Amino acid sequence: MSRRFLSGGRLLAFGNGSASTDAQHVSVEFVHPVIVGKRALPALDLGPDFERRLPALLRPEDMVMGFASPEPDESVERAVRKARERGAMTFALTGEAGEYSFAPPDGDPFVIQEVFEVLYHVLWETVHVYFEHREQGHDVGNSSFLYPFLGKGQQPLEEVVREVQGSMLQKVQEVNRMRAAAAESEAAAISHIAAAIAERLERGGKLIAFGNGGSATDANDLVSDCVDPPPGWGVIPAVSMSAEPANITAIANDIGTEAIFTRQLIAHARPEDVAVGISTSGGSANILAALAEARKRGLLTVGIVGYDGGRILDERLADHAVVVRSDYIPRIQEVQASIYHVLRGLLERRKA
Repeated sequence: MSRRFLSGGRLLAFGNGSASTDAQHVSVEFVHPVIVGKRALPALDLGPDFERRLPALLRPEDMVMGFASPEPDESVERAVRKARERGAMTFALTGEAGEYSFAPPDGDPFVIQEVFEVLYHVLWETVHVYFEHREQGHDVGNSSFLYPFLGKGQQPLEEVVREVQGSMLQKVQEVNRMRAAAAESEAAAISHIAAAIAERLERGGKLIAFGNGGSATDANDLVSDCVDPPPGWGVIPAVSMSAEPANITAIANDIGTEAIFTRQLIAHARPEDVAVGISTSGGSANILAALAEARKRGLLTVGIVGYDGGRILDERLADHAVVVRSDYIPRIQEVQASIYHVLRGLLERRKA
């Protein structure tokens, strides 16, 4: 992938339903890196009309990532296959059409999504390591905490590959440890949140989710899991304020970024609704403003946050909060995905 990016290739991602939110996450991960000083890489979410857009945009040097869960999707497989025929580097998640194809480790679509999120986060991290291996010897700069074994001395590429593979396994072990820690410390909070949300749903309320960047794609994923749930599950009314690019850009342009979600809440919210703010830092100004507005209007407010909870906890803007206590954004997001998936499952069991 690093060689293809350096030769002008782009990463084109797509999927249907809930899988489309992974394509969104891949795009923001590569275009807007979380580590200061890392280069912006050309990645694009092709959206729901990907079968028409892909042939129009595809170049042989590109990379293509098709998402489907829990079973392969015929339209995704078809698009990946055509991209491979035209020389692109292809990934099928899940499916068999790609040059690199990944079979799901479990039939649970939530587990599959969580595994894939770890996979593309680690891919992003590793691509930058190989950039810096090529360009700077092995001075990885701001990536040193990701791959501490890489020093300034020259190493053979084969040795770097072995070390990176070992570091990947360590990252998987780390996120599993963080999930276990969150399960132990936050189980009661998640249970209370499920009960409080269920009460609002019984009153005719809906979920209103929002977040920025990767957290926006998480808000979209949570809402998709509610309105387009796994087979046999009931539908939960939910909307994502992060899935409205025309409104977001209009509000940001005319008023300012702090007003983005607040303006939308004013238009859509009712007192019986639930506002769910997802933030890795707990300090994003537009999330804080939206939660404050939601509380003023009588909504139940829920925060899914990282670090130490940030201002969302300090200012008590959430009636209920779940905190992933880490300062590294990709690992926070991976655990947050597990949290809202567990929450969605609890809501389903309460309806049964």
